[in-house]
Amino acid sequence: MSKTHTTRERIRREAAALFGEKGFNGASMSELAGEVGITKSSLYHHFPSKQALLSEIIELTVNRVTPLVQEVAESDLPIRERLSRAVILHTVEAIRDRDAVACFIEEGRYLEPEFMTAHLANRDRYELTFRRMFEEGIRSGDFVDQDVGLAVKAVLGMCNSVVRWYRPDGGHTPEEIASEFADFAVRGAATLRESVTSDRGRAT
Repeated sequence: MSKTHTTRERIRREAAALFGEKGFNGASMSELAGEVGITKSSLYHHFPSKQALLSEIIELTVNRVTPLVQEVAESDLPIRERLSRAVILHTVEAIRDRDAVACFIEEGRYLEPEFMTAHLANRDRYELTFRRMFEEGIRSGDFVDQDVGLAVKAVLGMCNSVVRWYRPDGGHTPEEIASEFADFAVRGAATLRESVTSDRGRAT
C-alpha cells in the first residue's frame, strides 16, 4: 500500500470522526489537518475541498455495503430470512463503521448539488433493495399488506439509530443488537400466520 493511499485513508477516517463530533459545518479543514498530522496544503493536495472529502466518505461507505445487501436480497432464501439477514448486515456494518455511516445519514444533507445528485442516487438504490424485499413478501403473503415506503423508512431508521447510541461497553455485541433488530423487523412485517408460527417455534 502506497504512502499516498495510506494518508488518504487516514484523512477519511479522521474526517468522519471529526464530522461526527462537530458536524460537517462545524469542522474545519485546518482542524482536520491537525488531527491527521499533515499541513493544510497537503490536505488540499489529497482533497480539493471539504465537500469532495465528505462525498468520498459517503460514496465509499454506501458502495461497500450495497452489494453485500443486494447479494442477500437476491438469494434463494425465504423472504423472511432474506429480510432478517439484510437487517443484521446493515446494523453490524453501521456499528463497525459508524463514523462513516453517520456521515451518510446525518451529513449528506450538506452536500452541494454537484455531489448531491450521486448521493441521492446511491441512497435510493440502497433503499430500493429493501423495498423490493417488502414488495415480494407482500405478494407472496408472507408480509402483511402495508405502505412499503414507510416500512422501509421504519426499518432503516431503526438500524441507523445505532450510530448515535451504540457503545462498546454497553452490554450488547453488534451481533446481538442486529439479531434483535432483525427479529423485530421480520415479526413486524410478517402476516399473522407467520407471526403465530414464529411464536410457536420459540415456545418449543
